[in-house]
Amino acid sequence: MVYDKPVRALIWDAGGVLVRNVAPAVRGQLVARFGMTGMDLENLFFNNEMSRKASIGLANEADAWEIVRQKLNLKPEEMPQFMETFFSADGFDEELYTFTMALKPRYKVALLSNAGPEMRSGVARRFPKFFDMFDVTVISAEVGMVKPDPRIYRLVLDQLGVEPQEAVFVDDFIENVEGARRLGLHAIHFKNSVQALIALQEFFS
Repeated sequence: MVYDKPVRALIWDAGGVLVRNVAPAVRGQLVARFGMTGMDLENLFFNNEMSRKASIGLANEADAWEIVRQKLNLKPEEMPQFMETFFSADGFDEELYTFTMALKPRYKVALLSNAGPEMRSGVARRFPKFFDMFDVTVISAEVGMVKPDPRIYRLVLDQLGVEPQEAVFVDDFIENVEGARRLGLHAIHFKNSVQALIALQEFFS
């Protein structure tokens, strides 16, 4: 395939892509305990009202966890263990990390994440080399807007110094992928590492 402009940058989403649930059985302990599906459990935290506010910097992670605590009728002293179990299911994709670090001498790399204000410190604590991947980091809570708002794509493009058709964006939510495509970015709907790496070879072979 021939493009008008060569690709100069790769833009990654974080949650569900670079960092994602790699041990379903771990959260399965919580699912079994509370009689819900895994999707229900994740939505209870990631999509509750306070999580949505946190993603634009108007609340914090503790506010979101308080809603979870109340919904599940947990005691405050039970929350640290609950949260530890919840997050211990997440892993950092080393294969995507290796691929990205190999690109960095020739291409710019950015993170574009819908996440709360604690994302930067929390991910750095759990996965110390995570932010080594990026020349530019845009976290929604820090800029007050979320994907698929076209402004946040323009912001990361401006910080990278590239035009839309010079960037490839990878995200696990189709609405974010479609939002990027509407602006002219190349975009890949992430399903798994193998599928994503095959798709990326078209641009970075």
